[in-house]
Amino acid sequence: MTLISWVYPFWVSQMHLVDITMFYAAEGGGVSTYLNAKARWLARHSDIAHSILSPNVRGCGGGRIEIPALAVPGMHGYRMPLSVGGPARQLLGLRPDLVEVGDAGHCAWAALRARDALGMPVVAYYHSDLPRLVRRRFGAAASRGAGRYLARLYRQFDLVLAPSRLMVRQLAEMGIDDAVHQPLGIDAGVFYPQAGGAALRKKFGIGADTRLLVYAGRFTAEKKLNLLVDAVRLLGKPYHLLLIGGGADIARQSNITRMPFCRDQRLLARLLSGCDVLVHPGDCETFGLIVLEAMACGLPVVATGGAVTELVDARNGLLVRPDSAASLAEGIAAIYQRDLNTLGLASRRRARQHYDWNRVTPQLLRRYAALLTRAGPVEASLERLWAAGLSEDVFAESAAQAGGQCRADAVGGDAVGHGAGNIATGAAAASASESAALATLSAGLATVAAARTEAARAAVSPGAIAADSESASPALPAATVSGSAFETPAGYAAD
Repeated sequence: MTLISWVYPFWVSQMHLVDITMFYAAEGGGVSTYLNAKARWLARHSDIAHSILSPNVRGCGGGRIEIPALAVPGMHGYRMPLSVGGPARQLLGLRPDLVEVGDAGHCAWAALRARDALGMPVVAYYHSDLPRLVRRRFGAAASRGAGRYLARLYRQFDLVLAPSRLMVRQLAEMGIDDAVHQPLGIDAGVFYPQAGGAALRKKFGIGADTRLLVYAGRFTAEKKLNLLVDAVRLLGKPYHLLLIGGGADIARQSNITRMPFCRDQRLLARLLSGCDVLVHPGDCETFGLIVLEAMACGLPVVATGGAVTELVDARNGLLVRPDSAASLAEGIAAIYQRDLNTLGLASRRRARQHYDWNRVTPQLLRRYAALLTRAGPVEASLERLWAAGLSEDVFAESAAQAGGQCRADAVGGDAVGHGAGNIATGAAAASASESAALATLSAGLATVAAARTEAARAAVSPGAIAADSESASPALPAATVSGSAFETPAGYAAD
């Protein structure tokens, strides 16, 4: 019997979390990987309904809902919503308990507009280093303007998350002082060391003693793949580079093999495991999820900067000077003078101990719970999250971190705070005594429910959001718990 069946109150409807962003797409990227992992985790471990709204999910289904949008040049295939009003009305139709926004454009303003109508908490996740991207294209003045824009936007959110401490500091420099470090994660059941290096070398027609490097991700300017291609050219034999991804054309060389974007994470894990070293030439990453996935597969890493420096140090790789093909080549040659097995074990240990989704996602849910506790007139929101958010197999695993996440600073008075404290206490007790934990959790839920002075959230018609100039939004499918749909890429291209 699951924890949910013991404490989920019969009067509570299913909790609904919604993610909305223009940076979610079937073609992948760090944001897509994160949201797919969240969807799988919630479906596996909870009764929480989860929907993803994005302009790039035409025909996907399974809790993925398309936002009316158009293609914009220079957006690397991502489509931009036609307006703020369209996605705002879609959010109103879904009536979520909490919304997380993954970009700083139309979707963010739509979430704030829906929050004004529905009263649910809204969370911003700072995935993209917007000022730096703007600086590269339009100069320093425009970059400063982007920072002021982000400060004005994010100060209106109930919580701002950033995937790395570097990004937390950057947000603080913009005047957003209360951003919270919330790392991304990996599925340790998918990304782990596997045999296959010999078979991969045979498939690519290279010798068994070839030093096989790998890069995976988008082929865009900020990834600085030109530096990696030049470094491999400088190194020559016996080095060979596997590039997995798509985007801009890459110079063809005899010691470079290209493969298309890999939607199948298990296939990606096998490919990574078959290589020796991951090389990441870009220094603009806000986190570096592919670096973490390679670490989980037991690979040492050669990197240059950005938030990747929070994942890589002398124990599991090398950091080299950015923007230099010669420095990158020297670092690659140097790492082969060390014990790759020892470095790989350190990589694997760090990824598994600190970044498994079974550790990261409960941490995120506790942040949601703290927001819902403070949300005021949101009937039974806290008890719904704690009742539906963690099933017993992961509850004990995350319990050690649970105490202190739900504080008695909730809007709603001491009784609500006391109930939240009971919930956190019950979580902490779960690993020692399931029956005692269930009793304490139930008491916490009853206290919170009794302390609620507000009735159910007032119904708000989607018509309350004024229509913009675009045509009416399409009919919304019923909210469902989203699953995952991946496809195996067809073949590879060898230069």
